[in-house]
Amino acid sequence: MALTSSNSVISYKSLLPSSNLNQTTFSLIPINPKSRSIKLNPISAVHAAEPTKSTTPNVPTTTTIPTKSSTKWTIDSWKSKKALQLPEYPDQKELQLVLQTLEAFPPIVFAGEARKLEDRLAEAAMGNAFLLQGGDCAESFKEFNANNIRDTFRILLQMGVVLMFGGQVPVIKVGRMAGQFAKPRSDNFEEKDGVKLPSYRGDNINGDAFDIKSRTPDPQRLIRAYCQSAATLNLLRSFATGGYAAMQRVTQWNMDFTQNSEQGDRYLELAHRVDEALGFMSAAGLTLDHPIMTTTEFWTSHECLHLPYEQALTREDSTSGLFYDCSAHMIWVGERTRQLDGAHVEFLRGVANPLGIKVSDKMVPKQLVELIEILNPENKPGRITVIARMGAENMRVKFPHLIRAVRRAGQIVTWVSDPMHGNTIKAPCGLKTRPFDSILVSLPTGPTPLLEVLGETQAEVRAFFDVHEQEGSRPGGIHLEMTGQNVTECIGGSRVVTFDDLSSRYHTHCDPRLNASQSLELAFIIAERLRRRRIGSQRSLSS
Repeated sequence: MALTSSNSVISYKSLLPSSNLNQTTFSLIPINPKSRSIKLNPISAVHAAEPTKSTTPNVPTTTTIPTKSSTKWTIDSWKSKKALQLPEYPDQKELQLVLQTLEAFPPIVFAGEARKLEDRLAEAAMGNAFLLQGGDCAESFKEFNANNIRDTFRILLQMGVVLMFGGQVPVIKVGRMAGQFAKPRSDNFEEKDGVKLPSYRGDNINGDAFDIKSRTPDPQRLIRAYCQSAATLNLLRSFATGGYAAMQRVTQWNMDFTQNSEQGDRYLELAHRVDEALGFMSAAGLTLDHPIMTTTEFWTSHECLHLPYEQALTREDSTSGLFYDCSAHMIWVGERTRQLDGAHVEFLRGVANPLGIKVSDKMVPKQLVELIEILNPENKPGRITVIARMGAENMRVKFPHLIRAVRRAGQIVTWVSDPMHGNTIKAPCGLKTRPFDSILVSLPTGPTPLLEVLGETQAEVRAFFDVHEQEGSRPGGIHLEMTGQNVTECIGGSRVVTFDDLSSRYHTHCDPRLNASQSLELAFIIAERLRRRRIGSQRSLSS
């Protein structure tokens, strides 16, 4: 049975041959649904472009959490709402078996860790810390290995040192890692050469190869995504607490391919200054073996998109009685799924994790205030992070109205810039890319409108800081799609990546990412703004 609403049906009978295409060698549960007797709870998957009739809510069997909403929340109350961006599974019985298996698995993260992150984000909301959130656009099964995880962790460590040195405030390091698989799509289908197949929605749902077997949503992929997420976080914990992240290793974190670059030289100069400061502290008798010097705090995050998976990993915390989505420390609602009466908002209002809200230039100030009220009725600092992704021009024109509306409502949020999503263009070769440079560099001749958008990534970051300076509000962080690998997916940077270079190392499964050199370069730009802001604040206090 497919996951459908009465008005949104994908006919898999016309797409699938008679053989079982869901069979996979990676299976921790019985493939044959008849081998167990189960009670099915239907899940309504509704497409954004199509109307839907109201579905009958399932009778809740879990403890409810009181909120200021007119209805009580339960772990599955989202099923009574309109759910966008959910895949259509042709075998719902197998899906239910997979979800039951996940419900029995251990949590990936712990409630206490999520609470600590919320405390840190509350400091960022007050201007006393800065959030660095970054990682893959979409994690993949194929690129899952220790070196890739280490390299992304290492560049985040480097960026954290640069930002902390410039801003003189703690840097909260949160990875788009250990669970960032699912991706929203603007179209439910993709068509090539007259063949129409379901869109690729991330490795936890289906495969990116353009054939019917790969594109058919497979519930077994959720099991593999869980296992990869747990293994990734296990390695990250080891890096963060096992000595690799010790501040004394600051000079050893440089990536091989950034060592002879301008950004690599700048980082090495800064690292030597940090090393000298550590030497002074040691000579003065200050201990360097304190955990704050030998370890680092690191959290994980992803978009809350696949609601059945998120529900399966939601647990009631024994110490507080609150429910936490234990698939990640922090989860966010995306631009396509933040409807006030939608299933994703309904689910998120009941879990106690720190939450992010992605907002574009389409967000109306009144709607943002209402959404924050639904998700954070107690106005708890650190609970809500607003991640603005709207392009440099809209950042200057529309972002101030959002800040003013939230301030008038008395709501406490952490403001973060996502300069990636509002600046995606198509290169002449047909690949998606994102321009990085603030000035035009030597590029192949192309259409003027394409060249004019160069510099928008940096321009949006500058606009973000300019608006906060103008409004008297606090810039709380940066959210990036990036990797520690030496990819060529975003054009520009001091080590110039041109349109001609894109195809040489274009490895992303979804959207283009900054490489290590570009990420470090952006960190220096942000650090300078943080330094200027700090010096300006000190002058204001002394005058």
